[in-house]
Amino acid sequence: MHELPAGPDAVVLDFSADDAPSAAVLAATRALRAAIDRGELAEVTDLVPSAHTLLVQANPDRGVDELGVRRALRHRGTDAEHDNDERVSDEIVIPVEYDGADLADVAAALDMTSDEVVEVHCRTRWRVQFMGFAPGFGYLVADDEASHPFDTVGRRREARTNVPEGSVAIAAGYSAVYPKSSPGGWQLLGRTDVRLWDAHADPPALFTAGRMVRFVDAGRGQR
Repeated sequence: MHELPAGPDAVVLDFSADDAPSAAVLAATRALRAAIDRGELAEVTDLVPSAHTLLVQANPDRGVDELGVRRALRHRGTDAEHDNDERVSDEIVIPVEYDGADLADVAAALDMTSDEVVEVHCRTRWRVQFMGFAPGFGYLVADDEASHPFDTVGRRREARTNVPEGSVAIAAGYSAVYPKSSPGGWQLLGRTDVRLWDAHADPPALFTAGRMVRFVDAGRGQR
């Protein structure tokens, strides 16, 4: 891990050199949140994870207690078994109608059948690595950090001007669900009726970093 300054009141923790960067970011985020809950990092106001980094933001003019951050990070992985049980019980299940416009093209690119692509998508334990692009949009990664069949599937050559709300998609090893209709260039596998973003709910986003997600084939009996 490398610490990079991000102004007087923030620091970026860079895990890109770790063997499993996204898992390291998740473990660090949990360790720091636990320290905040215990009152050990009172000056920290926000934690913003990304693919390989974690931004630690403090109150203006307070500065980040970097020694306290390092101390909290020593607890990474010490409660792994309890943490795993909690994650399984906190799993979000997303039923999907796998009738996406790009499903056949993805199958052809991977030398699979469409049913095999669906099976891989459903058997993968997905984890919300970070949020971005649009409110409620979570970037999901395969939880085991191993090479994944979808890693070689890139974005479409041309983005669509409108991707319908609830579209389930993959690109560059990630999976996602579009929380609202928007432009997008990911490969569409299907659609879900689960609502990911509600501005009037508390919290408004269904996904948060670290949550586990499982997709199920809602049309399995009809396939």
